[in-house]
Amino acid sequence: MKKEKQSDTISTFLGQGTSIDGTLEFQGTIRLDGNVKGQITSQGGTLIIGDKAVIQAQVQVETVIIRGEVNGSVEAKKRIEAYPPARIVGDIQAPVISIESGVVFNGNCIMQSRSISKSESG
Repeated sequence: MKKEKQSDTISTFLGQGTSIDGTLEFQGTIRLDGNVKGQITSQGGTLIIGDKAVIQAQVQVETVIIRGEVNGSVEAKKRIEAYPPARIVGDIQAPVISIESGVVFNGNCIMQSRSISKSESG
């Protein structure tokens, strides 16, 4: 039988020295090793933040793997994984969150899926 293509294959790579200011929308899996300021969104995509990356953005994706620096809120539909030398300053939200020893995290952590709606207060 023919093996199906893995969904973890990186389809886009933004290397060190790359800078983006604005909104980054993607599909599939993207790896960022540069600087991004603004907003990062994807419906069903995986975001890999490399060791040298500096992200100053609001992130809304399906899955995020963090090894670099993130300043801003991170919201994932499936999971957030953080590995050293990651530095996260901001709130994170996902049903599954894994933070390895050695990661610096300053913010609030909410472990629930986005399907649970927050009650609106007037």
